[in-house]
Amino acid sequence: MSHQFGTAAKPQPGFWSGKRVFVTGASGFLGCWTVKELNLGGAITIGYVRDGGHHLSRRDDPEIEPHFTVHGSLEDYETVLRAINEYEADSVLHLGAQPIVGVANRNPRSTFEANVRGTWNVLEACRELGGQVKRIVVASSDKAYGVAARLPYDETMPLNGNHPYDASKACTDIIAQTYFHSYGLPVCVTRAGNFFGGRDLNFNRIVPGVARWAIRGEQPVLRSDGSMIRDYIYVRDVVLGYLTLAERMEDPALHGHAFNLSTEQPLSVIALVRRILAAAGREDLEPIIQGGATNEIPEQHLSAAKARSMLRWSPLWTLDKALDETLAWYRGWLGIGGRFPNDGTRPVN
Repeated sequence: MSHQFGTAAKPQPGFWSGKRVFVTGASGFLGCWTVKELNLGGAITIGYVRDGGHHLSRRDDPEIEPHFTVHGSLEDYETVLRAINEYEADSVLHLGAQPIVGVANRNPRSTFEANVRGTWNVLEACRELGGQVKRIVVASSDKAYGVAARLPYDETMPLNGNHPYDASKACTDIIAQTYFHSYGLPVCVTRAGNFFGGRDLNFNRIVPGVARWAIRGEQPVLRSDGSMIRDYIYVRDVVLGYLTLAERMEDPALHGHAFNLSTEQPLSVIALVRRILAAAGREDLEPIIQGGATNEIPEQHLSAAKARSMLRWSPLWTLDKALDETLAWYRGWLGIGGRFPNDGTRPVN
């Protein structure tokens, strides 16, 4: 299925002006892009941050800084509660999580603590504060669906995540819906495909990893055989999806719903690698394929028909335009003295 790019409804002018928005994971890849969009919309942003990182840097963009920053872990209920209460947040975007599949495989307990306990802590804090919080968007993932008998995934399908990260996101999703059904909390869930863009400095991921190698003129190294099928969506489209959903939650009929966010144009890993190399002007670089990836779902892609219909959301960026912007960001980062963390030869997906 395909659709027109560039026709989606953008966030409503003035909607976020003066709203106090609590963003978990605000120093992360998705979080900093979300904070930027909220700041540009006039929101008062409260970032909840466990670790500082390279994503947050006034050197290239001051708009990614929250107005207020609270340091704490998602597992720390009292700090979560204090932050939402004392800063009088009326909106909560729960984006924080342990997002790396390899980390989850090595240490599932810490992933479950952050992703599962962290989710009920955020939602329980909102419940304890009565009606203070008017809208809550919880970031789940397409990984929550697990292996399905048919594709694309739609929102009616069961959540069958079997591997540690996938299971943690399935639990996140179910807990969020429980707080709506049992307590009437104004919660919605998002399930996005693999998002990418500038400021993603986890170079074990495919887009930043291949971008790094391409800029250096080095051959990309893939730990998989390149055949896995995935959705890939630009981070700025994901952010606009989250904010559009939060705005539409003025209608209580949307509360409790889950929405897939996707370009509906799935690609194999190797096909994406070649598109990245083309965007970088390095089609001469031949990927090295190791074929050793484990605990990975062979094929995943999403239907975004519900989001198009109920939210009037669809992606604004084509893959090639998004990759052009992404490569430009990485070149610019290096140009202002940025450096690549995790610098080495570890393969990407």
